[in-house]
Amino acid sequence: MRSLLALLLISVAMILSACGGTPAPSAAPAPSGATPAPASAPTTPLIMAWYPNESGSDLKDARDALAEVISETLNRPVEHQTTTDYIIAIEAMVNNNAHLAFFGAEGYIQANERNAAVVPLVIPSGSDGTAETAVYYSWLAVMRGQEENYQENGVYGIDNIQGKRFSFVSNNSTSGFRVPSSNIVRYFGAMEQWQGLTADDLIEGGSNSFFADVQFGGSHQGTLVNLITDRVDVASFCDTCVANYVELVAGSENAVGAVYRVIENADEPFDKYPGAEFVLIESVPVLNAPFVANGAMLSAEEIQALQEVLTSDAVAENPRIFATKEAMDAGFRPLLRKTGEDRFVVVPDSFFDPIRAMR
Repeated sequence: MRSLLALLLISVAMILSACGGTPAPSAAPAPSGATPAPASAPTTPLIMAWYPNESGSDLKDARDALAEVISETLNRPVEHQTTTDYIIAIEAMVNNNAHLAFFGAEGYIQANERNAAVVPLVIPSGSDGTAETAVYYSWLAVMRGQEENYQENGVYGIDNIQGKRFSFVSNNSTSGFRVPSSNIVRYFGAMEQWQGLTADDLIEGGSNSFFADVQFGGSHQGTLVNLITDRVDVASFCDTCVANYVELVAGSENAVGAVYRVIENADEPFDKYPGAEFVLIESVPVLNAPFVANGAMLSAEEIQALQEVLTSDAVAENPRIFATKEAMDAGFRPLLRKTGEDRFVVVPDSFFDPIRAMR
């Protein structure tokens, strides 16, 4: 896992040679000038915004498990703001309409640029309990049976994605846009034909464009549906957002060439596509997504209290927050999974600089 994270940082360095490595995690201070919580704070609802990926009814119990901890810690009720578009959740934090949110690094960076009071609260660690291994994966996938079109002498590559129908998640997504678009621009931009290629050039398709057609799934689940239903030839989405709906049937987890299948009795939107199979033609590690706090709506003391409880052993061992195999076998649909020593850890804003360097 450490070698995969190193690959991510090396990739970033190729984009901006000035980019450094991931800093050691340390406490993220509340933003300077943060507004203290009003006197009514203990009884007013705390709003937590969620991206479309985590807004489905199948994840209600997982959202509620986190809300219970937050509510008990701050002695405030928690209301979930589920959304149908990334920008709705981001705008809620930017405009001080939400106290907390679960964003990818790109969404956090966008919110922080427009509202400096938005700060990282915690991130889920890697399986060894540290920030150094805290990664998930951005995939490029094609339907099974089409994978030979993206191989040369048996080796997978992305040369042949040009001119195809392609689906991103949202241009606010880290693993569903920022990382894959950056990799595509770097790879093809080195070719004479595509010198000067930018991420903006990948957003619209057409005869004179890089892609023949471009779709945005709106969520990672929606992007995989675009692929399964033949709206696109290639799709970019992440492993964690579809993990509840698919199973590995060939190859190694998160490895190029791995084959995944939609499970029987999958929740919506995959209940219509049991057995559909796809193949990974690229898999890139991405820095884990942060839970973020709004220092204009929460006091520094409240933010510190949340960090202390979320990084506690009790939360790390809560099977409804870091779901165990037993909990999942019993039907629990997880937001986060217990794969080892997984827990929440605190990181500084600079932890996300490798993603900033891709922009």
